Amino acid sequence: MSGFGGKTLPADVVDAAQRGARDAHALIYERYADAVFTLARRLVVDPGKAEDVLQETFIEVIRSIGGFRGDASLGTWVRHIAVSKALMLLRSSWERRRQALPEPDFVVAPDTPDGIADRALVRAVEQLDAASRAVVWLYDVEGYTHVEIAALMNKTVSFSKSRLARAHEKLRQVLTNDAGGSAADGANSLAPVVN
Repeated sequence: MSGFGGKTLPADVVDAAQRGARDAHALIYERYADAVFTLARRLVVDPGKAEDVLQETFIEVIRSIGGFRGDASLGTWVRHIAVSKALMLLRSSWERRRQALPEPDFVVAPDTPDGIADRALVRAVEQLDAASRAVVWLYDVEGYTHVEIAALMNKTVSFSKSRLARAHEKLRQVLTNDAGGSAADGANSLAPVVN
């Protein structure tokens, strides 16, 4: 999981948040805001839209914290809300009709060999369509199963598997072309989907 793993809060903070304590709400925001923004940035790409997802996520978290039962960790619950909000944005009719504008470059990693490979991979992922990018991120980074992805996206399991396989193939092609004919670091880790 990207940024959500290992982040916990004491049970009394969650209890206070469920009773409406604003300082507890602030602690939850402080603990998970960076992870939510990173997840949103990877799914929706546009930083402004990622900010919208961040805001919508925490509005929902504060609105729904009273119903949090603790069946999963608070971080898992917040991550699920963030994914749902990002996917809702991607499915919106406004978003589907909007013309894509070129994205500004942003620094992902330092100019080391690994940093250059990381930037190449981020740029390659950003070239995928929104649904494929979401499936890749949810499966490869967040650890969702195809069944969970299908449920989140209101699609079939085969949709998730085929999108992932096609996206991995496109990423291999893009990274191979960017590397001047040989597979770039990271491209080999995109193994074909077996399950």
